[in-house]
Amino acid sequence: MSSEKIFNFVVDKDNLRVTIERSFDAPRDLVWAAWTEAELLDQWWGPKPCRAETKSMDFSEGGRWLYAMVIPGVGKKWDSKSFLKIDPKDSFTYRSAFCDENGIVAPETKSSVWVNSFTERDGVTVVTNVITNDSLERLELMIQMGFKEGYTAGLDQLEELLADLQK
Repeated sequence: MSSEKIFNFVVDKDNLRVTIERSFDAPRDLVWAAWTEAELLDQWWGPKPCRAETKSMDFSEGGRWLYAMVIPGVGKKWDSKSFLKIDPKDSFTYRSAFCDENGIVAPETKSSVWVNSFTERDGVTVVTNVITNDSLERLELMIQMGFKEGYTAGLDQLEELLADLQK
C-alpha cells in the first residue's frame, strides 16, 4: 500500500472535458465493485448530506443505473447512466443525463459521456474518469453546480468505504 495519494482534477473547456484521477489504497476488484454494485454505490455516490438511492441497476452493455440524488430540504433529483461499453475490471463507459423518476430524458437535455478506467499497482488502484460534455454550456453548468467539490467529497466517502470493507 502507498501513502502517496494521487488526485488530479483538470477542466479542459476547449475539448468540453473534465479529467479526474484518484488513487485508492484498495485492490482493483474491490474498487470495481464499489463502482458497479448498487448497494455499494448508494453508500458513497454524492456528497453528504445528500445520498444516492438506486431505483434500478443493470450493469451490462445497454443496461442502465437509474438513481435519485436525495437532497435534504429539496427532494429527489433523478439521473440515468446508460452503459455503453464494459471491459470487466478495466473500464466502463456510460452516458449520464438528468431524467425523471422513470428514466425518461427530455429530448433537449444535454448529457455527458464518462469513460472510467481502473489500474492497480502494488495494491493501489487508480481510477481515471474522463467526462466529455455535449456542450460548453453543460460543462460550465457542471462547474457552477459545484461538481469538483461535490465529486471530491464523494470520492473521499469512497475511500472511507473501501477502508471499512478491508477491515
